[in-house]
Amino acid sequence: MFKKIFSKQKKESLDKGLEKSKKSFFSKLSKAVAGKSKVDDDVLDDLEEVLITSDVGVDTTLKIIDRIEKRVAKDKYLGTNELNKILREEIAGLLAENEDNNALKFSPETTKPYVIMVVGVNGVGKTTTIGKLAHKYKNEGKKVMLGAADTFRAAAIDQLQIWADRVNIPIIKQKMGSDPASVVFDTLQSAVANDIDIVLIDTAGRLHNKINLMNELTKIKKVMQKIVPDAPHEILLVLDGSTGQNAFEQAKQFTKATEVNALAVTKLDGTAKGGVVIGISDQFQIPVKYIGVGEKIDDLQEFDKNEFVDSFFKD
Repeated sequence: MFKKIFSKQKKESLDKGLEKSKKSFFSKLSKAVAGKSKVDDDVLDDLEEVLITSDVGVDTTLKIIDRIEKRVAKDKYLGTNELNKILREEIAGLLAENEDNNALKFSPETTKPYVIMVVGVNGVGKTTTIGKLAHKYKNEGKKVMLGAADTFRAAAIDQLQIWADRVNIPIIKQKMGSDPASVVFDTLQSAVANDIDIVLIDTAGRLHNKINLMNELTKIKKVMQKIVPDAPHEILLVLDGSTGQNAFEQAKQFTKATEVNALAVTKLDGTAKGGVVIGISDQFQIPVKYIGVGEKIDDLQEFDKNEFVDSFFKD
């Protein structure tokens, strides 16, 4: 993976995208410590509630509280004015611990074609994420191709075609109702023949029947491997951050259905539920690779834990 360099523009976009989450969190935190001068059991109980109601999730919240309790025991006297700094440090530390376990085996720099299968329920911003990723990779000088394997909805094929036209890259598609595995086969055959660097495959976003979903994704993977033996190199699950705890539930279901090894959390700019990124990143032991912090084509950012925590807890 290339090193993430945060430009001033990207940092401003991240700060702005997390503004609602930050304001909501700090208004709750201010109430929790109002009139208190030191971090005691009452403050920790209130802090636990603040984190849970900020969609960090119960398990991750308990880990954070435990770490802060240890700090309080060690430092004896911690003022509430230091709480923001301690929270920032402990959350960054917690997220950093998962980092080494989460490295992807393959990289677009060393694997060609690098095949990304994109999964997620309808409405989470899956097609938009594919389009923005296509734009990002093309800007880096890569040859990119799209595969429209969500053949369940005509709208999905049409939306993907709009992105292919917008980014000016090839798309392989068939008519609605076609076998998704057949579309994938055609896509990878074409990608190999045309020396494509990155292939982004859209898939159907149905969760009402997990058995069918699992069977379909398994079949797609088998077909991919007939042409590109290690494909898919990345199974990217797209989650809508604005749904909070529902995003946790979707992550659970999809990680059962297929071997998800990367996450994208979208729509963070329109919600106060940005804390969900902290919980998902910690709980699933799967790297959050991208976050969506705005409507613009460049507002899908590579997730950097330190930059995220810095923006979330910025004074």
